[in-house]
Amino acid sequence: MIEAVREAGGYPTTAEAEHITSVVLSALGGQITGDERVALAHALPRRAAALIASRPPAPRPLPARDFVDSLTEHLQGATPATARWHAGSVLSALPPLLGTPLATRLLAQLPSGYALLFGKAELTPHP
Repeated sequence: MIEAVREAGGYPTTAEAEHITSVVLSALGGQITGDERVALAHALPRRAAALIASRPPAPRPLPARDFVDSLTEHLQGATPATARWHAGSVLSALPPLLGTPLATRLLAQLPSGYALLFGKAELTPHP
């Protein structure tokens, strides 16, 4: 997983990719609840699963923009643009590990805007 993040984000070192992955997965852990949270943790490598479990779930997930903005507090020197890059680099590595059914369930639980971070098109039904 770390190698996929490193490649997606163009990070020069494994250590940098690991740090960014830790911050983003920990933040994601606060956004997911219930069976999807358990399934997400089971689908990930042990260290990544621990990061998901390390943060208690929020009563309501943050909008995608606020989620990205929250990352700037934990990533030294990050701007909203770089935080969005980091989030996308990590979250887009998840669907291949999780499989389409779980990735779809996670996105259904999150507010709109997260699909793009997961590297997916965000389709909205027409009224």
